[in-house]
Amino acid sequence: MRKTLRQRLTEGKVLLCDGAMGTMLQAAGLEAGEVPELWNLRCPERVLAVHLAYVAAGVDIVTTNTFGGTRIKMARAGVADEVGEANRQGAQLAREAAAGNVFVAGSLGPTGELLEPFGTLSPAEAADAYAEQAAALVKGGVDLFLIETMSDLAEATAAVMGVRRVSNLPVFCTLSFDTGGRTMMGVSPKQAAEMLAELAVEAFGANCGLGPDEMEGVAREFLIAKPGAAIICQPNAGVPSLEEGRSVYSASPETMAEYARRYAALGVRVVGSCCGSTPAHTEMIGWALEGYR
Repeated sequence: MRKTLRQRLTEGKVLLCDGAMGTMLQAAGLEAGEVPELWNLRCPERVLAVHLAYVAAGVDIVTTNTFGGTRIKMARAGVADEVGEANRQGAQLAREAAAGNVFVAGSLGPTGELLEPFGTLSPAEAADAYAEQAAALVKGGVDLFLIETMSDLAEATAAVMGVRRVSNLPVFCTLSFDTGGRTMMGVSPKQAAEMLAELAVEAFGANCGLGPDEMEGVAREFLIAKPGAAIICQPNAGVPSLEEGRSVYSASPETMAEYARRYAALGVRVVGSCCGSTPAHTEMIGWALEGYR
């Protein structure tokens, strides 16, 4: 019988997560302004192909194409009525690719709205939206939830609360930090670690925002703040530059792999990548982590 995710986390070994979804969908034809989550319904074979490529690269966790799948965010594109099916189908596509061999993480990203008192969205409204999304992801068959790219601890808390309202599956949570070592809302790794530990999520850390070199410093701060916690690092593939209207990222698979090894040596327990990365990056990271997994 396959070990549960919680069992895997207690073993102290590193879990390999996949890389960018948006980057891969853009390469497959996703145009600016399109809603990526609708591809789960309109172009499922292309989304499935991305998942299969990451599974073939050797991941332990594959992530659904549902990052912007809250009703709040999809309503701005006029597709709020697609929330349930887009999330359910997103989970099913990842489940099909996983084939029972790897874990499926249901991705939940920011709503795109500021919570009170900085904006008009209440924590209760945010939690309702995340609960609705999480319920659809459960129907599709996820093994865990990945609340990612957060900048506001109030929104991260609302997401955790919403998810837990409908499921007791494991929860991972990552925030996005800038070069100053804080999120857009001014949250430090230490503050994030303290709050997320209090929320008792199974793993927490950072994604997006930074390239692999700056991510190392953030990882150290998380580990100092909460020694022994399961820390996540999923950096971007370097700093992007604009070429012919598209973002091109600077970090090679070899560079990402070297930093992944360094994260693991520090004690980071979940390693992946974010914007600009591909299955080639993921495969190289997996090779670099041999001995830690």
